[in-house]
Amino acid sequence: MKGILAKKIGMTRVICPDTGRMIPVTVLEAPGTNILQVKTFESDGYESVVMASFERKNFGKNLSQKYKMIKELRGRAEFSKGDVLGADVFDLGEEIKITGRSKGRGFAGVIKRHNFSRGPETHGSHHHREPGSVGMCAKPGRILKGQKMPGHYGDDQVTFITKVIKIDTDKNLLAVRGGVPGA
Repeated sequence: MKGILAKKIGMTRVICPDTGRMIPVTVLEAPGTNILQVKTFESDGYESVVMASFERKNFGKNLSQKYKMIKELRGRAEFSKGDVLGADVFDLGEEIKITGRSKGRGFAGVIKRHNFSRGPETHGSHHHREPGSVGMCAKPGRILKGQKMPGHYGDDQVTFITKVIKIDTDKNLLAVRGGVPGA
């Protein structure tokens, strides 16, 4: 089990030297992930690692406010308490799993949320950006669960697998293939 906490900087592209094709990449900053605690099966009932990153400048007396990001990774630990991990943990071409929060879009309609098409704009139509008919006939006389309707869109946890394209250990930058969720 390997893992780090990183912050998304932005997107760019890398030209593959073998084929000459452009690969879209997301650049992630990984300044240093501190291992705060290693939980074992004997002491805690499960195995995991508590990691923290991005130290705050002024955090007062409360040590729990010292870091901006604190996460717990389940699984057997390869590291011990006090280790500092950077972008050099991964190898080029290695497949990694990335978890992030997608952009929140608030309360959205069906066109934005579910990619519905709009109704006609002219000839007296009152059906422009509405979902259309949603109810059933006389039976069951209600709207069934799971209907695609307006509502909260985005701000979800998204996990996917991608590859490491480039590593810069001097600046602690990591370039991964494709887009990463979030701002």
